[in-house]
Amino acid sequence: MSTAFHPTVARLTYRALLGRRRALVLGSLPLLLVVISVVVRLMAGADPQSAVNVLGGFALAAMVPIVGVIAGTGAIGPEIDDGSVMYLLSKPVKRRTVLLTKLVVAIGVTMVFSAVPTLVSALILAGTADGVAVAYTVAAMVASVAYASLFLMLGTITRHAVVVGLVYALVWEALLGSFVPGARALSVQQWALAVGGDLAEGKLVTSEVGTVTGAVLLVVLTVLAAWYGARRLRTLTPATEE
Repeated sequence: MSTAFHPTVARLTYRALLGRRRALVLGSLPLLLVVISVVVRLMAGADPQSAVNVLGGFALAAMVPIVGVIAGTGAIGPEIDDGSVMYLLSKPVKRRTVLLTKLVVAIGVTMVFSAVPTLVSALILAGTADGVAVAYTVAAMVASVAYASLFLMLGTITRHAVVVGLVYALVWEALLGSFVPGARALSVQQWALAVGGDLAEGKLVTSEVGTVTGAVLLVVLTVLAAWYGARRLRTLTPATEE
């Protein structure tokens, strides 16, 4: 069996993330995105620029990071809060394996609830014109990886991971990351757009950073967050406090 993935841990994590209440929350923003896309399509017709406005202003700036918060923190935070994680960690499974398995699950859930509706909405808004659908779908996918890793790590650091994550998603990514030039360069959203933007024609999908820079920063963030999350989990004890 791989030392990086444990099927039982994965199954338990999927069940925790896709419980009735959390699944409703996870599905609400993607549903809202699709509804908005249908309304915009009916009002403006098939228009790549409308797609960029909706997908850039709502999908990448708000929906993807918030879904990442819910999936990333939900993959481990509740177990740490109620102490049940100690039962899992007492089993003969490496703590690194537990963390990496939960990360894989969090990434998968984030992608399903963000990249898939992004693709559907892009096709509704603009079809396959100018490569906008592919660009934003790829951006949502790579952003999902970074967000899941970042917020899973956050879940190992603080009991208030959801609150901190939402503040980051709504204030930094959606507000400052969209309008303040300096903050935009330090935004996962912009790094993801740099990677996906190359797949769109012309200058429809732009970013504050170059493609290589965006890709490198996404990889660095993901690796560092996963490493630190595993480190925190290795030092976790029943008496651990914030």
